[in-house]
Amino acid sequence: MKQSDNPADPFKKALAEATKTMADDPDMTVTYSVDPPGMSNDSVRLPQITRRMTRDEVLLARGTADAYALRRRHHDAGTFNRYAPQGQIARDLYEAMEEARCEAVGARTMPGTAGNIDSKIAHEAMRKGYAQVTKASDAPLSVAAGYLIRHLATGRPLPEGADNIMNLWRGFLEEKAGGTLEDLQAKLGNQADFARFARQIIEDLGYGDQLGDDPDAEDESEDEAEPEDDDTDNPDNQGDDQEDGDESEASPEQSQDQTQDPSQAQVTMDDMADSEMGEEAEMPEGDAPFEPPAPPPASAADPNYLVYQTDHDEEIRAEDLAEPAELERLRAYLDQQLEPLKGAVSRLANKLQRRLQAQQSRSWEFDLEEGTLDAGRLARVVANPTTPLSFKREKDTEFRDTCVTLLLDNSGSMRGRPISIAAICADVLARTLERCDVKVEILGFTTRAWKGGQARESWLAAGRPTAPGRLNDLRHIIYKCADSPWRRARPNLGLMMKEGLLKENIDGEALEWAHRRLSSRHEARKILMVISDGAPVDDSTLSVNPANYLEKHLRDVIAMVERKKQVELLAIGIGHDVTRYYDRAVTITDVEQLAGAMTEQLASLFDADPRARARVMGMKRAG
Repeated sequence: MKQSDNPADPFKKALAEATKTMADDPDMTVTYSVDPPGMSNDSVRLPQITRRMTRDEVLLARGTADAYALRRRHHDAGTFNRYAPQGQIARDLYEAMEEARCEAVGARTMPGTAGNIDSKIAHEAMRKGYAQVTKASDAPLSVAAGYLIRHLATGRPLPEGADNIMNLWRGFLEEKAGGTLEDLQAKLGNQADFARFARQIIEDLGYGDQLGDDPDAEDESEDEAEPEDDDTDNPDNQGDDQEDGDESEASPEQSQDQTQDPSQAQVTMDDMADSEMGEEAEMPEGDAPFEPPAPPPASAADPNYLVYQTDHDEEIRAEDLAEPAELERLRAYLDQQLEPLKGAVSRLANKLQRRLQAQQSRSWEFDLEEGTLDAGRLARVVANPTTPLSFKREKDTEFRDTCVTLLLDNSGSMRGRPISIAAICADVLARTLERCDVKVEILGFTTRAWKGGQARESWLAAGRPTAPGRLNDLRHIIYKCADSPWRRARPNLGLMMKEGLLKENIDGEALEWAHRRLSSRHEARKILMVISDGAPVDDSTLSVNPANYLEKHLRDVIAMVERKKQVELLAIGIGHDVTRYYDRAVTITDVEQLAGAMTEQLASLFDADPRARARVMGMKRAG
């Protein structure tokens, strides 16, 4: 094995094969990612294992793999959906109990899985702070119900934190559903029996109104309806029905109604309806029943831009994607990698600072009739006593309060030196602008998965409807908020060095998101700088939509931003001509030029001379 090989690869390969075997699905795809774990019809996504292979990483990966493998082996989606409740609380309870059932059934035949899954549960409890919860109202009932089912089915104690959540709700659960829970062991082996058992527990807990129709009762009603259908085909029965109808027509009550004036009968019916509805139900004349408003468009820039599903999109802070210790390690790696470059970047940043501070400094008005005596012009008075005295007055140069947003492309093509230099430049510029009292926000954009995430999985499950729109899950990252000091956000930029973070790029929605955040700021001047190395690319979206679908949306968003004129927009393309998208843009061919380009671009916006701005921005002077 070469020295450069990842020492974790043999373990990851062995775990993947074991997962397929346990799931009894040799065709299943097993991947490792920094994204949240997940499972679809044909793949399983496990937590990433780094080169260091820490004990916690290994245990978490094994526990997650075992849980998904057991669910694949012992879970039938058709049965699950057949009995699934309609209400959200009831469905959460139902899903948590079914997950616990699969793990408990698997532990009967493979006892080693129970300990591995304990590690997964312990990690979840620690990450969500379950050990610190003191009130049942602050603990999720569905999680507690799942934990209780697993505890009663296996007899194993729960890890710390998880046992706290279970115990907070255990008295309530056993008081309301204790009788039903006695049948737990007999129901575990059959999913349909357990589904009915879970629905009964949900009803015991007081959420029966969220269960929806009983699927078993529907089957019985359908079976009973079949003979009735046969009777209607019988001519004799039809004759009986006709005779009954004739008798009803000949009834005295109906005969009396028929003798009434039709208009009078109509008035009578209207009066009866009014009396039943009551005064509160009356509607103003001309009003129509209220209809639910149409859902807002996915994009304010283009109403025709579609997004298949937004449930799994996320706007997340950098510190929530990695532990503090990992962020510090990644930040140290970033600093070490870019040590030779920091001097040049710092010099450019100092140049920018001098230009900004020069414009923020005070200036004087001379040759005034009142103010402070201008001693520099006293020689004129001595030479010619008839010359009046000259005065001066200090004034402040107008420098509007400003907020700058740096929007960084976090796509896979930025991997390596481009993303490293972008991170360090953003870091240094944030420090520089903060010293000049300019607020800075640093944002990043990518997707949660390669070639489509859970949105694509939902689309496939729905039968691949045509023209679905965007088919991936967005990940918008906040590295530094505008009001957060640089020292607090410094470690966050190391996240860009995290393995597996950089994926695909949907620029239009990211730009719209950044513009929306910046537009809501109170500063008088707002500047948005986009740093990207390519056109929008998402394979899952472009494979089922027009080839220019994402590019057209980006152009529409840029047009909207420039039309509203709330934000000054500029862009830097790394090895990619972004001038065809943005009016104010430059393209650099070497990533080493990024620091200089960022500095000059920002400085040009603060330059009072429009010709100087145009030279830097690469634009012709506007007539």
